[in-house]
Amino acid sequence: MQVTLDVPEQFGLDYTLPELAKQIKLYAALAMFQVGKISAGFACEFAGVDRYRFYEECAKHKIPVIHYEPGELEAELEALRDL
Repeated sequence: MQVTLDVPEQFGLDYTLPELAKQIKLYAALAMFQVGKISAGFACEFAGVDRYRFYEECAKHKIPVIHYEPGELEAELEALRDL
């Protein structure tokens, strides 16, 4: 699938066209991952980056990579204490 965007010149001044396309794909992957639409693995594949770079970008944008349901972390900690 191909998507075409019209980007005003002033927004792409710091990038070549391929660099801008890669940056937009990375930001789209981060946004879709953040709202739970795609997994981290698929986001890496979509953005064309390795997992380390993706997690680095998540940290930079304060996007958590581990999601616990309420009480789930406490249950895991309690199970570890029982060992």
